[in-house]
Amino acid sequence: MNIPNNSGNAPFVLSVLDNAFTGVGHTIEDTFQEMIALAKLADSRGFERFWMSEHHAMPGAAVPSPQMMVARLTGETKRIRLGAGGIMLPNHVPLVVAEQFGMLDALAPGRIDLGLGRAPGTDGATASALRRHHAANDEFPQQVAELLGFLENSFPKDHPYNEIHAVPGPWQAEQNRVPPSKTTTDVWILGSSTYSPHMAAQLGRPYAFALQFGSADVLNAIRIYRENFRPSQFLAKPYSLVSIGAIANEDPIEARRQSTSSAMAMLRMFQRKPFTLLPPDEVAAFQGNTQERQIIEQYTNQTLHGTAAEVAEDLERLQKQTGVDEIMLVVQGYSRRAQSRTVELIADHYGMPSN
Repeated sequence: MNIPNNSGNAPFVLSVLDNAFTGVGHTIEDTFQEMIALAKLADSRGFERFWMSEHHAMPGAAVPSPQMMVARLTGETKRIRLGAGGIMLPNHVPLVVAEQFGMLDALAPGRIDLGLGRAPGTDGATASALRRHHAANDEFPQQVAELLGFLENSFPKDHPYNEIHAVPGPWQAEQNRVPPSKTTTDVWILGSSTYSPHMAAQLGRPYAFALQFGSADVLNAIRIYRENFRPSQFLAKPYSLVSIGAIANEDPIEARRQSTSSAMAMLRMFQRKPFTLLPPDEVAAFQGNTQERQIIEQYTNQTLHGTAAEVAEDLERLQKQTGVDEIMLVVQGYSRRAQSRTVELIADHYGMPSN
């Protein structure tokens, strides 16, 4: 893994995560075009990486296959790292994932990230349709090991898959009598609890904690990762990232209004209703009970919102608390313009490149 430099004047590396949130009244075609525009903006403004997450059967989160959008973005961007944050590995066959990301790395050498998670990225019924058996989560460590074996062509001789090879990949280069690629996909371990840092540390891989879901375990998770880290050929010392929901706007009241849409979507998800973004005015008019209003308030406050200076102050406080190397802005809000404005304002605040 190449350790990135700081982003502008920020005391940490900055990146962007776009969950393809699609609000009521927005078409999926418009959302995808706006995602492409946001990736190009993040690229031009000097953000380190642009990730997307895997979700299923959610009308408000429109990317079930991040790798397909990454393929498109390889031709739309120039320098930014592109990736899945993440691929929910129990939903997939490891060999297929290795093949897909081998292709992506060939399309954009040295710019591809593969974040691995074990959550389904959906509700229980849809997870059942995806995974077909209930032991999928328990098999996550074995799936990761299998995926790495295919990516690196590193199965031991007595492994049943020793003669099976992911193409494109190192084995193909050997057969074609050409030098192997000088780049490989950077593999990250993702999580939102204290389960995943043990694996990331043992494998010597970078670790990303999804704080946008809310967890008091972030400090313990980062501590576990650092204390147990084993240097590897991929990473000599721990490298950690925290992702957090953020909305910056010249008007702090508007930033808070936009954050209520994502909070309302979380409430709907808890109630087993379709996860979709409602306009802020509809959220404000919602006549919920005390518990429902508390949930909306909780998730509104969980998103960093305000002016660029206020959001930056919160980001810096988070970095000091956790000591992470990188913070990823999970752009939120009903308006896609509000999401791109967050990226613009934070980049301006830290004096990041303007083109």
